[in-house]
Amino acid sequence: MAKVTKVLNVNGMSCSHCVNAVKTAVGGLDGVDNVVVDLEGKTVTVEFDAEKLTVDDIKNAIEDQGYDVV
Repeated sequence: MAKVTKVLNVNGMSCSHCVNAVKTAVGGLDGVDNVVVDLEGKTVTVEFDAEKLTVDDIKNAIEDQGYDVV
């Protein structure tokens, strides 16, 4: 198991609904162990198994919620 922690910069998040949407979308992916959303810092920190999931999979899940990963 290849545990990886990645911090993504995400634009467009502004409220607790945004935090919940991102946490639910990313947390529901197979292989994700932990998701921390920093609203003020505009970051999403994801701990995941790199053998099950790629960073692109995580980016797509966030972008599908209407936010921009930069």
